[in-house]
Amino acid sequence: MNILVTGASKGIGRAIAKEFLGYGKVFVTGRNEEDLKTIGAKDYCLCDLSKDITPLVKFIKTHDIDILINNAGEYIYRAIDLASSDETERLFRTNLIAPTELITAAVPHMKKGKWGRIINIGSISGIMGEAYASLYSASKAGLMGLTKALALELAEHNITVNTINPGWVETELGLGSIDESEFSREEIVECIPQKRFVKPEEIAKLCKYLASDDAKGLTGQGINLCAGLSVGI
Repeated sequence: MNILVTGASKGIGRAIAKEFLGYGKVFVTGRNEEDLKTIGAKDYCLCDLSKDITPLVKFIKTHDIDILINNAGEYIYRAIDLASSDETERLFRTNLIAPTELITAAVPHMKKGKWGRIINIGSISGIMGEAYASLYSASKAGLMGLTKALALELAEHNITVNTINPGWVETELGLGSIDESEFSREEIVECIPQKRFVKPEEIAKLCKYLASDDAKGLTGQGINLCAGLSVGI
């Protein structure tokens, strides 16, 4: 079993990669080579998904990836009229275009083996919407649409496609996005029904379940792992 985790340098991606060690051959990609080296993966590919991903596409085809976990993501908290075209392009390339291209590269091997797992890490912002994060919300909503359509397209090949939509996660990116906003961490926690941030390890364990044969009937789904944040108030 060959597994690729994107955005594995730190945070959620690193937790996912470590969770899969021993489950199969783990391959990782990210922007920080030193961090990638310390995970204990079989091999790694240094890559920024907002730029040229040709080397990573080749890496996927060379290593016959059976389980693709699209975790890498960018977040921008800014009024829509203040966002630059460069920021918009970078965010959509990282959050939606690159995952689509990586799936395109991985699917032929999965079809040939009549088995595959594609797990996308989305966000509840793509389900509910988030003011001043419209670009981020739009990119993650697109990922959810891709998930549903591909689940139908690939079902007959025994390939499942699902998205995990985290809420506030206790990572550098998650906490950093709070610092960029107008709210304090205490105010954010107060809005979460369970009064806590989700741990990266919770997402990693859900990924492992979705990759297992026990989850073969789960496809085309968006699972909100958000400590109750998406349910309402």
